[in-house]
Amino acid sequence: MNNPFHNRISSLTGPARDVVPVVPNDGTDLATVAVALYVETGGTLSLVTVAGNTRSLIVPDFTILPVGVMRVRATGTTAAGIHALVLG
Repeated sequence: MNNPFHNRISSLTGPARDVVPVVPNDGTDLATVAVALYVETGGTLSLVTVAGNTRSLIVPDFTILPVGVMRVRATGTTAAGIHALVLG
């Protein structure tokens, strides 16, 4: 199979290279910083941005949130089916 990503350098202007399920946790960062989050079931999303700020957002079902995220916090998060879009 031809893989168009084989020799391509990851870029913030290109597509994510993987989608990883997220288990919200107040004390642990994501294994890889997310370039965006995908939320299947809407609700409140509490997260820590790559700028180090804690934010709470209300998102609808099937949301793609294009923001760099280091952590999705359990406290305050009611949204479900959260996935990190990552470059690496």
